[in-house]
Amino acid sequence: MSATDTTLSQSLRAALRQVIDPELGMNIVDLGLIYRLDIGPQGVALDLTMTSPACPLGEMILQDVESTLRAALPADTAIALNLVWSPPWSPALMSPEARQHFGWAD
Repeated sequence: MSATDTTLSQSLRAALRQVIDPELGMNIVDLGLIYRLDIGPQGVALDLTMTSPACPLGEMILQDVESTLRAALPADTAIALNLVWSPPWSPALMSPEARQHFGWAD
């Protein structure tokens, strides 16, 4: 990954911290819902999951992710969002700050 891609990746992750899982009141990055963020010549590809396959607000979160990425990227950038279930999400994927927020600190 080039220095430019690294900077863009960091910028996109910062932007995605504005996307909140409304059930948990925490951003999707610190919850560990972002599994992969690739930047390439074809655009940006993002693999993400939900805390549960039965998440009633999953579609809303996906829409928020897409609009956040569109606002942060040039208009002609292709965005591929992939909702994945493997590996299953668990609290172990959360940032230390998120685990502490929920009282699950190590």
